[in-house]
Amino acid sequence: MNPDAFFALYRDLPQLGPGSDVCTREALKRLPPLPPSPRVVDMGCGVGRQTLVLAETLRTRVLAVDLHPLYLDQLEREARARNLSAFIEPRRADMGALDLPAGSVDLLWSEGAIYHLGFGPGLHRWRPMLAPSGLAAVTECSWLTDGRPAEAVRFWSEAYPSMGTVPENRATAEREGYEVLDTFTLPASAWWDYYTPLLQRIERMRPTADASLREVIQETEREIALYRDHGHSYGYVFYLLRVQ
Repeated sequence: MNPDAFFALYRDLPQLGPGSDVCTREALKRLPPLPPSPRVVDMGCGVGRQTLVLAETLRTRVLAVDLHPLYLDQLEREARARNLSAFIEPRRADMGALDLPAGSVDLLWSEGAIYHLGFGPGLHRWRPMLAPSGLAAVTECSWLTDGRPAEAVRFWSEAYPSMGTVPENRATAEREGYEVLDTFTLPASAWWDYYTPLLQRIERMRPTADASLREVIQETEREIALYRDHGHSYGYVFYLLRVQ
């Protein structure tokens, strides 16, 4: 897939994956109390929809980590517009190779990004950064049913072959040294909050799309159609964790 075509389609969207401000706040509400002035990191923040919610709710500085400067620039613009710049520190870095001191993070957040590392490897990589009894809130695409449509199995076996069930992911988190405090599945509305602006963008760009962009559009429409038909069988799940 041509990266320039990908960024052309996804640039300036309000979010880059399933999620919602309501779900972010619900996850925060379900966590135990944080220490005063908690040290917070948002891994793979993208354009920072959830970063802004964290900053606005916690009123503490959030280190927002992503590899792509276009996304961080968009986050900075939105932070300025919402008077939140003082609470957000964008950093261009690889979330899988971030060099933070051991025990320096009270709350590690990551929505729709850990799949780049794999659920277990990502949790393993991030655990040393967390303070004793530090908290993590991570969304991960997970199988929700035992009976899985063949079309969904084919798609995810290509896109994310290591995708697990909720019990499997809970067990993985425990093996990596976390206590699983809670889990909840994002509602369908959190997917359509992402897909609806994307579909609108596709319709605007389709008439003038070149071959590379048409390929990205085709793959994106395939993904959306799959969720429309088989979204009951998989979804993003919030895993709320504490270091043991």
